[in-house]
Amino acid sequence: MKYDIIPSNYEEWRHCITVECGIPLTADFIATRLKVWNDVNVQETARFRALYGDTHWRAVIGWFERASREL
Repeated sequence: MKYDIIPSNYEEWRHCITVECGIPLTADFIATRLKVWNDVNVQETARFRALYGDTHWRAVIGWFERASREL
C-alpha cells in the first residue's frame, strides 16, 4: 500500500509513526504527545498548526486519542 507523505487518515498516520519512524505507540508516548498537542501555548504546537492547519492538528489529536483507546 502506498502512503502519502502527510497522513490523511488514521491508518496512514499509524503506519508513519510505527513503521516509517519506528516509534511504538506506548501509553507514555501517546500521553506525552497529547499533552503537547492540546496545549496551544507550546511552541511546537503553534508551529505545527501554522504549517499544517487546525484541521490536520485536530485530526492528529484524534488519532492519538484513538491509539490510546486501542491500547
